[in-house]
Amino acid sequence: MYKSVGRAAWSSRIPAARHPRLPPGVKVQLRSFSVAHEPQQSSSSSSLHDTRAPVPSRERVIPVRNPNDIGDLEHHLNSLFPPLKFPPELAARVLTHASHPEAIFRSSNRLSFIGRRVLQTYLHLFISGSPALEPEHDFGLIAVRAVNPYVLGEYVAPKWALGRVLRWTPVAGQLAGSEAAKDEDARGILERFGPDRSRSVGLYKVMGTTVEALVGAVYHQFGGAVAHRFFHTRILPNILLPGNPEGLNDAFHQHAMEVCAKMGGPNGPLLVSQRKTSPP
Repeated sequence: MYKSVGRAAWSSRIPAARHPRLPPGVKVQLRSFSVAHEPQQSSSSSSLHDTRAPVPSRERVIPVRNPNDIGDLEHHLNSLFPPLKFPPELAARVLTHASHPEAIFRSSNRLSFIGRRVLQTYLHLFISGSPALEPEHDFGLIAVRAVNPYVLGEYVAPKWALGRVLRWTPVAGQLAGSEAAKDEDARGILERFGPDRSRSVGLYKVMGTTVEALVGAVYHQFGGAVAHRFFHTRILPNILLPGNPEGLNDAFHQHAMEVCAKMGGPNGPLLVSQRKTSPP
């Protein structure tokens, strides 16, 4: 039978060597070996022993024009598609490529992303409703060949003379970093180098991206109905390239022209006034 043993009895059985006791009033002090507790040198003394050479600051100088000088861009777009009126800031975003130094203020990246999706959507809707559609037609392949940036830049952008006002800087090829690239516009580069070399320096892709941004701006500013008419009257007729693997598939050319004619032709109105019908 076990008996309860008090605390005093248990402590008396423990040897003194294994049960050390500190004298009253004495506390344990833990020493820290962290360098944070070491005395720090003053700024004057540390500067005397610092023999490192100062690192020169590298400031990137970007030669940009006045960011508010965008009146010519607005005027160009407004003269192309009356009665559409593009706000100055929106026109500047459409016509400023991400490669240009002024892209620190604005660029066409977001608008081109929207416009690319709008083009693909309207093209798929057109193909799916066309009587020329056959089971063997590949929607993805047709879209890639019809509305890729190179086709838009070579066959659509010149119709609107976007090269006169487009702000961009070549980042690859022979013109990269040259003085001519800073002063010459896209139209001058195209005339001087020709179609083949202009493709190699990325001009057609840049101009095609601008066309995408313009479609995105129309959709954003004026709505889906205007963008739908814009696609069928301003984009689709310019990518009908008979016998060319690029552009819209030849099987859909006739239907594309019929739809364009119903909307008023290549220069048809983009804004259709809604007439109020009186009740009978």
